[in-house]
Amino acid sequence: MNVLKKVSVSRFVPHFRWKHTLPELPYEYSALEPTICREIMELHHQKHHAGYVEAFNSAEEQLREALVNCNPNKVIQLGNVLRFNGGGHINHSLFWENLSPHCTAPSKALESGLKQNFYSKEDFKQLMRDTALSVQGSGWVWLGWHKPSKTMKIAACCNQDPLEATTGLLPLLGIDVWEHAYYIQYKNDRAKYFDALWEIIDWKVVSNRYEKLRCLIEK
Repeated sequence: MNVLKKVSVSRFVPHFRWKHTLPELPYEYSALEPTICREIMELHHQKHHAGYVEAFNSAEEQLREALVNCNPNKVIQLGNVLRFNGGGHINHSLFWENLSPHCTAPSKALESGLKQNFYSKEDFKQLMRDTALSVQGSGWVWLGWHKPSKTMKIAACCNQDPLEATTGLLPLLGIDVWEHAYYIQYKNDRAKYFDALWEIIDWKVVSNRYEKLRCLIEK
């Protein structure tokens, strides 16, 4: 006996279709050279990120249909697809904002926070680097805000698992360590890629995220 009722489920499923879209980059594809070449940026944005967006939209449409048709097996089946492609879209949207062709520095508030949590900016960088190099296969390394303790923490997520949904940490800085992010230029040398990428981090964006989260907590 099917205990689910189509009419009761469909009442809560919207009939309109809201689609995720590929965000435009805040700079030209060649703007991050020589650290990241134009070819990598074009492939990464136009092929990889665009692919996640397309697959995420498709999975959400299938989920809507599965809910309307009371198909719990299909809903469960879509879980990993939504996590992978939704995470890919979320992660990359944050990643592009983390990068800048201009030289930037952490705000005084962020620099003070890094010292409080990691002793020094140099120790923080080394821990991020070690975490990035320890990721087996594909994944991301993150600096996140831990709301309960009001502290910053470093975490690694495999594949395209999004930070907040996976760990509860709110993202401040994310670094893509999938090989497609660097292989054309750095081959399999992830350490060289990380060290080069560190020089084009947009610390203004990271600082703004940090200060907004601190303000929300203090209120």
